[in-house]
Amino acid sequence: MIKFLDSIQAEDLNGKKVLLRVDFNVPVKEGKVNDDFKIKSHQETLNYLLENGAKILLVSHHDNLPSFLSITEEVGEIIGHTMSLVSRFELPALDLLFQTSPILLLDNIRQDKREEENNKELALEISKGFDFFVNDAFAVSHRRHALTSAITEFLPSYGGFLMKKEVDNLSSAIRQDPKGKVMVLGGAKISTKLPVIENFLDKAEKILVGGALANNFWQAQGIKVGASLVEDSVAVSDPVRSSPFLKKGGTDGAGKIFLPKDILISKGWTREKMRDLVSQGYLALGDIKVDPLISEVKDLDFDEAIVDIGPQSAKDFAEIIKKADMVIWNGSFGLSEVGEFTRGTSVIAKAVAEAKQSIIGGGDTIVAAAKLGLLDRFSYVSTGGGAMLEFLAGNRLPGLEALGYYD
Repeated sequence: MIKFLDSIQAEDLNGKKVLLRVDFNVPVKEGKVNDDFKIKSHQETLNYLLENGAKILLVSHHDNLPSFLSITEEVGEIIGHTMSLVSRFELPALDLLFQTSPILLLDNIRQDKREEENNKELALEISKGFDFFVNDAFAVSHRRHALTSAITEFLPSYGGFLMKKEVDNLSSAIRQDPKGKVMVLGGAKISTKLPVIENFLDKAEKILVGGALANNFWQAQGIKVGASLVEDSVAVSDPVRSSPFLKKGGTDGAGKIFLPKDILISKGWTREKMRDLVSQGYLALGDIKVDPLISEVKDLDFDEAIVDIGPQSAKDFAEIIKKADMVIWNGSFGLSEVGEFTRGTSVIAKAVAEAKQSIIGGGDTIVAAAKLGLLDRFSYVSTGGGAMLEFLAGNRLPGLEALGYYD
């Protein structure tokens, strides 16, 4: 049975040292944090620990920064607490370090390759001198890493307040009556979304599929998608490709899965340019036609790409979403990195914001909603991307497993 932070008596935290797993793996542009949503999401847990006299070592990873040095001061400003950056090799002097500040930030844990190996020796080294471990990083809890899993073998371990919100809200989304529930899925990776679709066939009334995700459905039907983004890494023999309703273009026999009927087509693409756009977040458009054509779904030429859902599909999807009792949305519906191709995602986002209940998640989804000023219009915004999808697919998350969630 999972235990959360509030199960520790407040007086039992006074003077105790807490190892707090957070997720500061945020976009950084020109040395500045470009999106602070994840950082702010840990505020309640941080404040509770500090207000009750605990001393905290924050532990996080970052995929693109070798060190947190360049953003440590800014992160402190975001959370409202001055903190010092420390290396793993300074931890033996923990008591001295905490004399300077009650909150410290351990430098990027991925500097040590043992982290991703779920190495017990690393977990033991970092655990020394601490009284509790608190995992508040739901977004990385689908990874079996040293500071999400192995660490729980060496310290009394708890879930933080953000972790509790994530589990409670996503569990509620799964359990809620399928009638009136709509799943909205976009983005690119069919391999991570298909398990969610399969799990929600009997848990949702309708499943709306858009973005590059729909390209995989059309390609499986035999439609030529040109230079459109598809997940070619999925092998032909993979269960993804052999899924009955994928081959039938989303027809699952119950009429639950809906694909766009019209699309926006842009010319001048190659698969390489498309992948660069997705991986780098920007692209010199060059000869790409940014004034796309509206078309029915059809075979495309080799230099054509689907860049957004069409206006009629956006309208139809929006009407379904607005009438729903519960909407779960993950994944943008167009190439949101290019302003001319964001209309479909914008229409979807505004519709989800009007639904009675709504849960959204995923980096691109949150960025798109934030640009529209809609983040406070949703019932819940999950910090998880991959973790959210794994949870909704009904899979066991190693980080939750280590905390006893499935016991």
